[in-house]
Amino acid sequence: MKITILTLFPEMFEGFLTTSIIKKARLKGLAEIEAIDIREFTDDKHNRVDEYPFGGGQGMIMKCQPVLDCLKSVRTPQSRVLLMGPTGQQFNQAKARELVKQDHLILLCGHYEGFDARIRAYVDEEISIGDYVLTGGELASMVITDAVTRLVPGVITEESHLDESFENGLLEYPQYTRPVDYEGHTVPEVLLSGHHENIRKFRLKESLRLTLRVRPDLLENRNFTREERKLLDEVLEEEEAREEAGEGLECPEIKPDLE
Repeated sequence: MKITILTLFPEMFEGFLTTSIIKKARLKGLAEIEAIDIREFTDDKHNRVDEYPFGGGQGMIMKCQPVLDCLKSVRTPQSRVLLMGPTGQQFNQAKARELVKQDHLILLCGHYEGFDARIRAYVDEEISIGDYVLTGGELASMVITDAVTRLVPGVITEESHLDESFENGLLEYPQYTRPVDYEGHTVPEVLLSGHHENIRKFRLKESLRLTLRVRPDLLENRNFTREERKLLDEVLEEEEAREEAGEGLECPEIKPDLE
C-alpha cells in the first residue's frame, strides 16, 4: 500500500521513516510512505500558507490554496483522504484494519489553529487519535501510519497480531522472560510447565483480568464464550477476595452474554 503524508514539517518524519517496522516495510517494498511539504505549493510571494481568520480570533488558519493544490498533486481515484483533527472519528484498531485495505491513504496534517473549514469538503473523513490537543497533525499521522503499516501482510507475521491488545477485544496478557526470579518477582509456574493448553488458558484468564482492571468498558458489551465466562467468574471471585483483604479493586458487574 501507499501512504502520503501532507505536512508543513516533512523533516519530522526523517527518523520515523528510517527506523523499526516502518523501515522494514519500506525496504521490503510492502509499503511506500512519503511526506510532502505543503509549503512548496503556496502561490504567496512570501511563502505563507496561513492567514488570520475572518471575524477575528487567536492564531492563524491554514489557507485553502496551498493545502488543496498539494492534495490535488497526489490524489488519485484510488486515494482515501484523512484529515487529522480533534473533531474526527476516534482512531482504534478496528479502524486500522479498515484502512489497511485501502490502496492509497493520504493523511493531511494541520497546524497553527487549524484549517480553513472549506478544506473539509475535499477530504473523505476526519480522524482523531484522542481527546487532547497537539501542536499539529504530524504525530497523529505517525500513529496512524504505524498502526496501519504493521497490519500490511508480510510486514510482521500474522501470529504476532493475534494476541495483541485490542485485536480480540481484550488487552494482551502479561509476558515474561529470563531470569525466572528477579529480586523476588518470579515468573508464574504455569509458563514454565511446557503444557500448552494450560498456558493458553492462563494467558486468556490474565488477559481478562488485565482488561477488567484497566479497561472494564471493553467487557461491557462483549459476547463471551463459555470458556471466557468461566475464567472471568474465577477472576471476579479472586479479585473480590483480594478486595476484601484490602488488596484488590472494586469489580464492575459484567453481563454474562454468551456466544
